[in-house]
Amino acid sequence: MGLVLFPGDDDTSSPDVSWSYTGFGVFREWLARAEGFTLDEMRGFGGSRPWSDVTTALAPLLDHPDDDGPELTPIQCAAILPRLQELADQCHEGSVAPFLQQHIDHARQLAIVLQLCVEKDVDLIFG
Repeated sequence: MGLVLFPGDDDTSSPDVSWSYTGFGVFREWLARAEGFTLDEMRGFGGSRPWSDVTTALAPLLDHPDDDGPELTPIQCAAILPRLQELADQCHEGSVAPFLQQHIDHARQLAIVLQLCVEKDVDLIFG
């Protein structure tokens, strides 16, 4: 069983991105580290640090239940998209470790899905 993020456009041919629950957790940990903090220090992830203490456009994605809770709005998707694309497009010197390449690939896939949510003005669904 896993998690799929997809546009709420009722089009089964729309792109999506999927992870195992563990894989999604690892992906979000990578994003948080790229933003200068660790998820395990944050409220909701075992820590006590409030989300208001961090400044990142990725917060709506990072501070979201795996497959429950409110969907991300097109406005939230638009706010997340530039930073996610920036992380996915960063140049990595030398060979890229397979796990890092997988995070980059997922970030690129998610960016495509977020862009579609913005263009179609639909929510990002966690399912």
